[in-house]
Amino acid sequence: MGIYALTGGATGIGAAIKQQLLAAGHTLISIDIKDADIIADLSTADGRQQAIKAVRLSATDGLDGLITCAGLGANVNNGALIASVNYFGTVELVSQLAELLARRQGSVVLISSNSAPMATEDGLIKQLLAGEEDNARNTASALSGQASYSSSKQAVARWMRHHTRDFAAKGIRLNAIAPGYTQTPMTAAVENDPLYRDAIRQFVAGIPIGRPGLPDDIANAVLFLLSPAASFICGSVLFVDGGHDASLRPDQF
Repeated sequence: MGIYALTGGATGIGAAIKQQLLAAGHTLISIDIKDADIIADLSTADGRQQAIKAVRLSATDGLDGLITCAGLGANVNNGALIASVNYFGTVELVSQLAELLARRQGSVVLISSNSAPMATEDGLIKQLLAGEEDNARNTASALSGQASYSSSKQAVARWMRHHTRDFAAKGIRLNAIAPGYTQTPMTAAVENDPLYRDAIRQFVAGIPIGRPGLPDDIANAVLFLLSPAASFICGSVLFVDGGHDASLRPDQF
């Protein structure tokens, strides 16, 4: 059985991943702003360092895997906060826990989004990838929640691909999941937001298989990527979205 760390395990997709890992008999270290083994605010540098230090104390023999599920949705009316949690709350933990992952030839699954390819804020994405948190927050604060969200998720996927070779050299596989619309408390808040309600309903109606995703749909894919069955999958972004990305971008893959 393995030792895994998971951010954002209190609700939604993260809770489903947590449940599946525990059901399989693994040891889990959960990190969240509430209802977790490690309580930490990943929107701040201090909170991220607090989480990293606590994981190091809890997993002295190393980690078999890390899943970065903590994130904020497009309904959050604070682009700067979205950028800090979704991007820096992901990449800083992956980067600084690499030593623990290397000890056990661990695997990392980052949660991106199938809205990531639709991001158009190149300036924000470049600032995120450059690690310029203050500048990125300033840029994101002037954007809509959706623009900040999709940009942060594209930056997460691109960061993963930029670092795949270096992590693989340490024996660590990096991959990302790009969920489509999934029924969670976060997406319910977006669906009930008057600003996004109609667009979300149209978005859901366009899912080729005819239904929105469930948290276990995403968790199933995450556990596969963590498993030995996926040992040759490295640097990939797996769309788990009922065929939505394929229907929206049939000539891009």
